[in-house]
Amino acid sequence: MSEILKVNPIACTGHGVCAELLPELIRLDPWGYPILARVELDGDLLGHARRAVAACPVLALRLLPHEG
Repeated sequence: MSEILKVNPIACTGHGVCAELLPELIRLDPWGYPILARVELDGDLLGHARRAVAACPVLALRLLPHEG
């Protein structure tokens, strides 16, 4: 089963750690908040996404099962 990356925009405070760890899928808007690519994750990218989720200082980044 694949997963997708989601961000809780209310919890996010714009640290930008996620974009540093996962630039393939996350870019920052002009205010430093993440904009996520909507892709199914598996393989190597999934491992990198898990690391970015674990490093989020406010736990705003999540991996969820992809239902599609």
